[in-house]
Amino acid sequence: MSRESPLLNVIDVEATCWDGQPPPGSVNEIIEIGLTVVDVAARRRVSRHRVLVRPTRSAVSAFCTELTGLTQAEVERGVTFAEACRILVEEYGAGERSWASWGEYDRRQFARQSQADGVAYPFGYPTERTHTNAKAVFAAAYGLRKKPGMDHALQIAGRPLEGRHHRGEDDAWNIAALVLDLLDRGAWPDTAPVVQRLR
Repeated sequence: MSRESPLLNVIDVEATCWDGQPPPGSVNEIIEIGLTVVDVAARRRVSRHRVLVRPTRSAVSAFCTELTGLTQAEVERGVTFAEACRILVEEYGAGERSWASWGEYDRRQFARQSQADGVAYPFGYPTERTHTNAKAVFAAAYGLRKKPGMDHALQIAGRPLEGRHHRGEDDAWNIAALVLDLLDRGAWPDTAPVVQRLR
């Protein structure tokens, strides 16, 4: 890698979920990847994207539809997880760019599903170098003892919730607004390893 990209991928995933335990044989699978590209130097969101992913070991429950708005029929028109990872790498530079999510869930879900599906992890290694936990950075910057949910963080920062909460594309866009807030406060780490010490 020559020099660090000024572009940051902010990612939020939605996965199959249930009100209680999953049905026998079912596992949580990514069904939507929301991605907002942030130009860190210019301090602005430059684009927003959405990749629908077709689950193979689970189905979208009524609870999941109520939460995310996504239906089984909709995600069945999505791409495979392997294809989604290829898109992240080839179209959004996932292997080279740093990336951020709200908390650790998204990173862990990608790692779990990559291993389960035998698909190369799309974000490069080590994950500590490439990933920033925006929730941890926000809590530290605002002196909070508890790490807030994204919607609560927006209230704290005085920013509006745009779109629908628990829709990957909208959540990534809103998390990116919080990254911009942290950049404006001088609290966003220059490199991902800085944030690992905050956990």
